[in-house]
Amino acid sequence: MESRSVQAAPARRRRVGREERERQILDAAVAVFSERGYANASMDAVAERVGVTKPVLYTHFGSKEGLLLACVAQARTELLEVTAAAAAAATTPEDMLRRGTRAFFEFLDERAAAFSLLYSEARIAADAVEGIRAQQTDFIAALLGAAAPDAAPLQLQGWAQVIVGACERLAVWRAQDKRVTTEDATEYLMDLAWTGLQGRASGARAR
Repeated sequence: MESRSVQAAPARRRRVGREERERQILDAAVAVFSERGYANASMDAVAERVGVTKPVLYTHFGSKEGLLLACVAQARTELLEVTAAAAAAATTPEDMLRRGTRAFFEFLDERAAAFSLLYSEARIAADAVEGIRAQQTDFIAALLGAAAPDAAPLQLQGWAQVIVGACERLAVWRAQDKRVTTEDATEYLMDLAWTGLQGRASGARAR
């Protein structure tokens, strides 16, 4: 009796949901944009890294610029999530600011490619990057309100603007000088910011 070879059935590829696929594309795009720069990066390179066709990228994001802006939007959402979670675990206003600041620097360490992308391509994504600053300014102003409840909303916004600007410059400095740790940057910020805020809060209690 003639024997027949049995061929194994081809393995089925797991169907990837839209949300998971978009996350894969965004992670690949951040890597490609960071490695090659926005101008030299191609949609083909991003598609190849994800393992999809180029039309899939256009279906999800419309254009290369749309893909870049989506990368920024993802970073914005993740940054607020991690800083808010850190502040929520605090027990005092000082601890809120310290934890939130440290979470900011830790996020930049973990998402170094995304951070580099934000600033290297700020000309293209200027409005989106400014949106991140506005988001963090509002978040920090709310934290500061707990330390100085008598402060006017405009004062809180002003203080928050100073802290956000200081954090950005500290982050740039850390990227250039690896000796500066997350803890160092956090404490440098607290040394100045909390000293002033603590005096403000103490003065309010004395009145």
